[in-house]
Parts: sequence; structure tokens; C-alpha cells
Amino acid sequence: MASRTMASRIERAECGTILDFAAEARARGTDVIVHRIGGGAAVFAGPGQPFNKVAGLGFAEIDPASLDGMERVFDARGAELRVELATIADPDAGKLLTQRGYTLVGYENVLGLALDAGMIERLVPALEADVARGIVVSRAGGETRLWIETVADAFGHPDQFDGPPPTESFDRETIVNVFSASSGTPGMTLYLARRGGEVAGGGAIRVSDGLTQLAGAATLPSHRRRGVQSALLRARLIDAARQGCDLAVVTTEPGSKSQQNVQRAGFTLLYARAVLIRAARR
Repeated sequence: MASRTMASRIERAECGTILDFAAEARARGTDVIVHRIGGGAAVFAGPGQPFNKVAGLGFAEIDPASLDGMERVFDARGAELRVELATIADPDAGKLLTQRGYTLVGYENVLGLALDAGMIERLVPALEADVARGIVVSRAGGETRLWIETVADAFGHPDQFDGPPPTESFDRETIVNVFSASSGTPGMTLYLARRGGEVAGGGAIRVSDGLTQLAGAATLPSHRRRGVQSALLRARLIDAARQGCDLAVVTTEPGSKSQQNVQRAGFTLLYARAVLIRAARR
């Protein structure tokens, strides 16, 4: 179970992720809005970008004047505001947002796993067994473009699951662009999985202050149900632990195949995030 201290640490990392993405997009010439607010931040990098969001709210006081300013800036761009608010955050944050017209549209789950020496001892034999079965996971290194194309193709064929529909989806071009921008951000490491010598899928981690965020995990349709995702997960967890991380976290759609996979590996549900949307106003 997550404490507020743990949740605050995770939400700071999430906030850091969108700020890193924003910095990379700016370096590529994109006109990006960044607005710091209530211990978190809001980012907008143009219509339909996956990291257009407000992250990290609810663990510090929210200044209404700063909230007014954020809304004015986004309204001027015709941009909606998407807030991902941890359910373990200060309830007054949610109350304030709903009073201002932010509407609940869904949830996402945050799961975690403690990383320690015992975990590595358990996972290493399983990873060796993966290799014996022909599934090899390695850092992408100079194969960044291959990683981007592989993961984008895999995301284009999502698994069906018995849960609520995702609160957002993106076309292939958008996915390729955001992975191209994010693949070189600080603390990010990319991994490719090969099965029988063929590229089968990919995944990534972002390491920040001893915490690793799992992201970008996807398997090509022809290689699904063969243990590729489990091998990718094991390899990334071992690598993160060896880098000194003590906690791994992952965000999933409720009831999704991704959630099932990580729970089988020992992850537990720490808390959810409520997704709140405020449409742009003229």
C-alpha cells in the first residue's frame, strides 16, 4: 500500500517525465507551454500530444491565481486541460478542480514493486530460462529507430481487455513522433526483445532519484502469448535494480493486459489516478 510520501515521490517523477519531454520538444523547435503549479506542472506541445497533461497536483497547496493563469494560457491556445490526479492526493485538490468545471472522464492505475537483492535472485534464473527458449532482451543501443518503429507498430494493434475504454488514443504518426522526442531524455533506456532471432517487441525505463518508471512496453501481434512481455519486464527490473533503484512503478489502464502481466510479476496496486478534463473556453 502506498503512503502519501511514496505517492508524492512517484508523482514528482511523473511530473519530471513530462517536463523532460517538454524540454526535448522545445529543443526540436516545438512551441511548448510549461506552467508550474501546486508542486506539479502543466505541459502543452500542440494538439493531440500524449504528454499534454497536468501532473503532480495534490501534494502542495494550489494557488488559485496560478490556476487562473494556467487556464488563461491554455484557453488562449484552444487547448483542453487534462489533469491526472492521484487518489491519495489532498481531496481539496479534486474539490477545487470539479468546482471549476473539470469533468471526470476515467481512471488509470499506478502499480509498484520493491526492488531488492532477493528480487534479482528470483528473476535472474527466469531470465536465463527466457534465453534458453529463444527470447533475448538487450538494450537498444544504436537501434533506436528500430525500437521506435517496433513499439509504434505494436501499439497500433492493442490487446482487447475486459475493462473501461482508454481515456485517450493516438495514431501511429503521433506515437512515432513522441517516442522520437522522448527516447533521448535523461534517465531513459530502451530495450528490444528478440524471439528466435526476430524482433518481437520493446520496452523502456526512466530512472530518476532511485525510482524507475516502466514505459513503452509492447509486443508485435505475431509474437504475443509467447512470454515476450514477461522477459522484457524481468530484464528491465533487473537492470533498474542494478542501477540502484529501490522501487519500480508502472501506469496501466484498469483491467488491461498490461496490468495483468505486471501483477503476475508481483506488482501491487498502489493507488489510482482520476483523469479530469476541462475543455478550452473562449
